[in-house]
Amino acid sequence: MSATVYSLPALPYAYNALEPSISAQIMELHHSKHHQTYVNNLNAALKTYAAATSTGDIAGQIALQGAIKFNGGGHINHSLFWENLAPASSPEAADPQGSAPGLIAAVEQTWGSLADFKAAFAKALLGLQGSGWGWLVRDGQGLRIITTKDQDPVVGGEVPIFGVDMWEHAYYLQYLNGKAAYVENIWKVINWKTAEARFKGGRDDAFKVLKASM
Repeated sequence: MSATVYSLPALPYAYNALEPSISAQIMELHHSKHHQTYVNNLNAALKTYAAATSTGDIAGQIALQGAIKFNGGGHINHSLFWENLAPASSPEAADPQGSAPGLIAAVEQTWGSLADFKAAFAKALLGLQGSGWGWLVRDGQGLRIITTKDQDPVVGGEVPIFGVDMWEHAYYLQYLNGKAAYVENIWKVINWKTAEARFKGGRDDAFKVLKASM
């Protein structure tokens, strides 16, 4: 049994493209160091897991589940995250109504207004204890806001529309302990066009970014 080898996906913009909301220093470290480490560790765990599987080492397979979940989740979450960001000056970020008419209509139907949705999402993000992610997801009942712990990905039946990384490495060098300012500014660089595509598509459409980086 051979293991799938994953690689770090290229960003669809330059490291400084999201300034001033997210600094070039953070983006470079976050992408080239943190995400790369998740990819490296995932590949190592999958290689060892393949070897354990080929020899029937059940205990070894079980022991690797944590590493695969954590590093695999890190790779999934960050791959989705990069794609759901865009420069503030781009139409994708600057014009939610024009870039995501279907999603915005559903958001307004669920929360009353885009402003009320942003407030609810910010409350969920700032209510996270420790490290984790906040997500807007679509399921059979409609839109929901959920949070995941550490690098746990959205692995149920939900479609991740967009996520926000609330680990300290995503904001601390720029915002220090000012998480609320980070959350406020992240709205300026949300890629609503990508969000609309995920809203209209299925889980396979949302996760196709992973297949492209295999």
